[in-house]
Amino acid sequence: MARISNIPSSLPLLLATAFALAGVTAGARTGGIAIYWGQNGNEGTLAQTCATGNYKFVNVAFLPTFGKGQTPVLNLAGHCDPASNGCTGVGADIIACQRMGIKVLLSIGGGVGSYGLSSRDDARTVAAYLWNNYLGGRSKSRPLGDAVLDGIDFDIESGGSMYWDDLARFLKSYSRHGRKVYLAAAPQCPFPDASLGTALGTGLFDYVWVQFYNNPPCQYSASAGVGGLASAWAQWTPIRAGRVFLGLPAAPQAAGSGFVPASDLVAQVLPVVKNSTKYGGIMLWSRYYDGLTGYSDAVKSQV
Repeated sequence: MARISNIPSSLPLLLATAFALAGVTAGARTGGIAIYWGQNGNEGTLAQTCATGNYKFVNVAFLPTFGKGQTPVLNLAGHCDPASNGCTGVGADIIACQRMGIKVLLSIGGGVGSYGLSSRDDARTVAAYLWNNYLGGRSKSRPLGDAVLDGIDFDIESGGSMYWDDLARFLKSYSRHGRKVYLAAAPQCPFPDASLGTALGTGLFDYVWVQFYNNPPCQYSASAGVGGLASAWAQWTPIRAGRVFLGLPAAPQAAGSGFVPASDLVAQVLPVVKNSTKYGGIMLWSRYYDGLTGYSDAVKSQV
């Protein structure tokens, strides 16, 4: 190939700079996928979930009983029985996921459970329990073994709105022990969230995956379009949080309403939500349904 001799010597540097800047801009709009795992024994193991390479975050669901003097109870549905110390083996899977660069969090609450906080001291007690049994503390009865989870996800759908901000503060305070405690939350898309509004106002949450489903006024539908979702998204993105994610069901049967076909997500919804510098990606409920539909496989390159 003949050499083109009239190219200015500075052009390669200018091009390299331009490409680097373009990469930074593109990177700001590139997100990851968060998934919930633990509520269906047919969804495969946690290690298998992470081995798909589709997810950057996995929420182990759920701790549905805690607070108000109750003994905390873990529920991983058909995967294992924590009552007989049968879930400690999940710890090895957590470590395997973390070695792949995936953050693994324990999700507390959920749609069905017995949980809540009765006071600031109750929040302190729950935080200490979570630290000692799932995070970097010590306990003789760690339900998931010796693995140290990366943080706690607040999926608070009942149990009142009081003292969740205190729980967030107490949990974050454990970061001073040398390993950061990440906090995530899964509020409903109507803004502000009835349960977590005050807690999210603390600015302590690293990831907020807003549930844009089971709430028709602020979810996408083929007939109504993206307008309601766009309006709600515009309310959520200014909050004091690290990154905001678009929460979606991974299959039509995964929620009462709000499923977005993969083609519509890519063509209609993502161009809207990616305009925010707070955009972190999408959250899917759940690994079981994602396995049925292959939703994350279909959209991951566009997220």
